[in-house]
Amino acid sequence: MGDKAIARARRLVRLTLNMTLGITWFFVLMVIAGQLSRGQTTGLSTLPGLVGLVVFSWLFVRITGAILERRYPRREVVAAGAVSVAVAVLGGGAPTGWGFVPMAWLSVVAIGVRRRTAVLLGLGTSAVTAPIMVFAALAGQDPSFNLEDAPSRAGLVAGVLFYNLLLAGLWPWANRLWVWVWRVAEEAHEGREAQARLAVAEERLRFARDLHDLVGHQLSAIAVKSELAVRLAGEPGPAAETEMAEVRTLARKALRELREAVRGYRELDLVAELGSVRGVLEAAGVECRLRLPYRDIPEKVAPVFAWVLREAATNVLRHSSASHCEITMRFTDEEAVLEVRNDGVTPRPVEDLGSGLAGLSERLAAVGGTLTARPTGSGEFTLRAVAPVKHPVAVSA
Repeated sequence: MGDKAIARARRLVRLTLNMTLGITWFFVLMVIAGQLSRGQTTGLSTLPGLVGLVVFSWLFVRITGAILERRYPRREVVAAGAVSVAVAVLGGGAPTGWGFVPMAWLSVVAIGVRRRTAVLLGLGTSAVTAPIMVFAALAGQDPSFNLEDAPSRAGLVAGVLFYNLLLAGLWPWANRLWVWVWRVAEEAHEGREAQARLAVAEERLRFARDLHDLVGHQLSAIAVKSELAVRLAGEPGPAAETEMAEVRTLARKALRELREAVRGYRELDLVAELGSVRGVLEAAGVECRLRLPYRDIPEKVAPVFAWVLREAATNVLRHSSASHCEITMRFTDEEAVLEVRNDGVTPRPVEDLGSGLAGLSERLAAVGGTLTARPTGSGEFTLRAVAPVKHPVAVSA
């Protein structure tokens, strides 16, 4: 699935979620039309409810947009909930009309929260809207629920309550399923992209190592032998000595340029590493949150932070059972700080996690920085790297 397919899937899910709003408008307008035809209301009396429904619609669209961006907009959720109840009351609360508005609110706010929270939201919405719907039905506001068709008043109340619970229990889960399927597809796509980026990075490292080991060795040998030839030239005259000195100079220059090229290949890019790490973690089922500064990390600190980030992500995957991971970066004029926090505390001592952390400590020590990795009292594990900003030393693999 490519980027275009993911974008199409995103638009489809957004359309599906917003269709709930379209259905709500349809039922509200149908109830208004029925009440107008029976003389139960006037166009002017429905105006406050319609204005409230417009405000609710605006908040609804903002909520669905935020959910697709993996945010939970609490302010919009609270405001939309209050508006939906007010609209239901102002409109009369007909179960298949105005009473539908709080259920539309529930259908999207139950997305992006835990199952227990979604159930509690459903029960709470049902408890608030049930009296409104029952009162409207008893008052004859809804032709679908009236005393003439019901066997008794108690039967009408029971039917409205069952209808209320059915909406509160089923509708949110349908939308949660749509969003879950879309997120699974998106995470699979991001995971493949991250694996491709990591494969490219590994190939660059392999190429750099082979280039250095093979060509670098030969150039070093040329430099050594040319120096020996200069000393052995002796009698033949200055021409041979000049030529061999030039060979030595060219060999040293080539070796220096080769090492610079290899260093460039072997340094990691922090921005690319952030994307790769997030994709790999989320593909493995670990929710990853990034808290980054609005400015780029200083260039000479970024490579060592990239190595810290890669090793930290490796430890999260190999040595913990984390469900979420938070990556925070910040810096001042004096120092830069990288923190990787996860909730999968390993039962093994930190010193048993392999040589990776020891190697990172050496890298940070080379730039005057420090590395700490320990569990916290709140059941989390935190890796913290600190490096000076002013005069760090460039680090390569």
